Amino acid sequence: MPAFRQVGEKQLPNPVICMAWSPKRDLIALANTTGELLLHRLASFQRVWSLPPSEFTGKEITALAWRPDGKILAFSLGDTKQVVLCGVEKAEILHMFPMQNPVTCMHWMEVMEESSALSSFYNSEDESKLFLPKLPTLPKSYSTTSKIFSEEKSDEIMNLLGEVRLNVLVLGGNAGFVELYAYGMYKIATLTGVSGTCRSLSLSSDLKSLSVIAEVRSANNNLEICYIQLDTGLLSDCLPEVTRMARKFTHISTLLQYLHLSLTCMCEAWEDILMQMDLRLTKFVQEKNTSTQVQDEFLELLLWGQSSPELQALLMNQLTVKGLKKLGQSIESSYSSIQKLVISHLQSGSEALLYHLSEVKGMSLWKQKFEPLGLDSAAIEGAITAVGSFSLKANELLQVIDKSMKNFKAFFRWLYVAMLRMCEEHVPPELNKMTQKDIAFVADFLSEHFSENEELFDRKGKYFNVERVGQYLKDEDEDLVSPPNTKGNQWLKFLQESTHLKESPLLFPSYPQKSLHFVKRMMENVIEQCLQKPAEVIGNSVKQAAFLPLYAVPESSENTPRLFELPSLWNDKKAKMHYVVFCMPEISPCKLYLLRKGTDPNRHIPNSVVSIDFSHHLDNADDDNAAAQPHYVYSCLDARFYDDEMLTVVMQGAEESSRHVLAQLPLASTLSCETEFNWEPNLRLDQQSGAIPCQGLVLGSQWRELENMKAQFVAVNGIRKVSCVLSANLRHIRVFEMDVEDEDDEGAESQNASADQDALETTMTSLGQGEQSEEAGAEDHGGNGFQKAEEQLESEEALELS
Repeated sequence: MPAFRQVGEKQLPNPVICMAWSPKRDLIALANTTGELLLHRLASFQRVWSLPPSEFTGKEITALAWRPDGKILAFSLGDTKQVVLCGVEKAEILHMFPMQNPVTCMHWMEVMEESSALSSFYNSEDESKLFLPKLPTLPKSYSTTSKIFSEEKSDEIMNLLGEVRLNVLVLGGNAGFVELYAYGMYKIATLTGVSGTCRSLSLSSDLKSLSVIAEVRSANNNLEICYIQLDTGLLSDCLPEVTRMARKFTHISTLLQYLHLSLTCMCEAWEDILMQMDLRLTKFVQEKNTSTQVQDEFLELLLWGQSSPELQALLMNQLTVKGLKKLGQSIESSYSSIQKLVISHLQSGSEALLYHLSEVKGMSLWKQKFEPLGLDSAAIEGAITAVGSFSLKANELLQVIDKSMKNFKAFFRWLYVAMLRMCEEHVPPELNKMTQKDIAFVADFLSEHFSENEELFDRKGKYFNVERVGQYLKDEDEDLVSPPNTKGNQWLKFLQESTHLKESPLLFPSYPQKSLHFVKRMMENVIEQCLQKPAEVIGNSVKQAAFLPLYAVPESSENTPRLFELPSLWNDKKAKMHYVVFCMPEISPCKLYLLRKGTDPNRHIPNSVVSIDFSHHLDNADDDNAAAQPHYVYSCLDARFYDDEMLTVVMQGAEESSRHVLAQLPLASTLSCETEFNWEPNLRLDQQSGAIPCQGLVLGSQWRELENMKAQFVAVNGIRKVSCVLSANLRHIRVFEMDVEDEDDEGAESQNASADQDALETTMTSLGQGEQSEEAGAEDHGGNGFQKAEEQLESEEALELS
């Protein structure tokens, strides 16, 4: 009976360009050439969901990586140069950020180091929950802009941050571009000095070094595959500080996003109808024949109850009683929505931001610990001041809204009565009473808001600015059209006269001439600079520890998707080693090479390069199976690390009727090789391959022939004991369970399981498995199927956690 049990097979409509197993569950993510992201489960290779390409994110997926807890999937897009974090439960886009260069590879690792400083931090981490109220969720109607703040159930920021233990998303691209993102969100390092295009990355779990496989153009213009080891010692030396800082800065960048979305909601709540009054009055000025001022016309109506024919025409024909009523209602609903958003969202978001920035300032004052990471207390002080200014501006907006609502209410009430009288309709008695105080209030409003402004007409094409709230929500660099009137403000007068307080750092500047948007943008820029400084300092501390040219890029590999190509990297967490596995088909097609480096760049590793010869077998002589025939020669098509002791390889027979074999290669005997390899520093590895110590192939019983399939690539997960083989045309997939102990029982179980899966699959056709016709027929079951898929995911997770 063959080793490994096949549990699923599928012919896919579009070629697959990258695939990655979930670290925690039997799920595999695939990206295809159309830009679609697919999630399949192991059993029967059944689809859980698909995320179609969109203009918003992009259509050209270039790399994939799972967060170590398996709850979030990161993918990069070449056409829009963005990185997207997608929730696995519901295929929701939780967060996205732009990159300067397209990303060609990514790796998401978790720090496994333990220390007393870290464990005390893990336990005390989230004190902000004790002091800060939970942020209100954004209104449902606006939540399309981002899913992360729109769910009532979850504490969104914590959900996105995941576990307290530090995890780092490493992104690599063209022209030696490498960036490290803590928790997949906050950039902790921008590395320079890597040459060429990154093909593969692996950051060691002790944070001591980063392995990079890069495609570098040599002096004689040949493309070479090189191994580069970068010393990231500062990250490992300051791990507790890096974790604490990254955690805080991730909170801060998420809060900035929250404030940005709250302001977007406020802009959406403000309607263009509110501008009607300004535009109608401007038109009135342009069309009237008299030289009387508009404000005089209205005052005459207020005091004597008489109006000119022009004003009467404006009110009765253009504004109309019905239109005035509608305008009054629009202003009231719009202003109250904006007011609620300022009080509940902007103010609570600003308070949380001030809290976290103050904590970061405290950290920056502990210079011995945090100065090496580039925390600058003066810059953080500037950020705190900028947040204070933003809070002041939000308060100013509240006062303007409050005053405007009172003014408009009194003005509309009076104008409504005047218009009813003009058309000789009955005036309700409750509206008819107007005290001397009310008349004085409306008169003040008219004299302040209804005076013609020639300069404003040149700037904005209108003579009036009756509506004062919209100017705060305009995303412009220009000054406010009508800044608040501060005449007679005792506090401002006192400040101006006090020489000590005028420049005091304890007082936040208020920028009376600027809009809320302008002050928000200024605050974002100041905080952004604070956040970027550590990334530059940490990036500059990273030095190249090793540069090893491996081999020239074979011309035949041009059509292969770069993400599937060897070399493949692995980090052995226990032994603290980096492994590189690769082939050199043009030099020796039957050999697989293994390069080892310690994660500590100063540690010397004996027999650092070894090779396995696929043309010499060391199997049991009495084993009569075909794969173990000593004369049968194989070449290696793909190899991935299954775990620290095992490689999973796809091999091809060297003869005409070549067969393809999936095998597990134990590495113990290969790594115990005694012969030392002396690397000639001026030569590429392929130019001295004859001197590399070589071991024969040990297959044992851990192999299986792949019939009727031109297998070429493999993706494995040793934790879940699964593998996925992909054909050379990138469309034919087979999925295997690698560690099958009890064949008979499991065979019966798998039949039952596949029957269950078939039943579930029919209910899930609307998720996009079947052809269009199938989808149309199964539309009714769609929601149900999706719900089932979700429930199944959740129950699987619960089982695994238990």
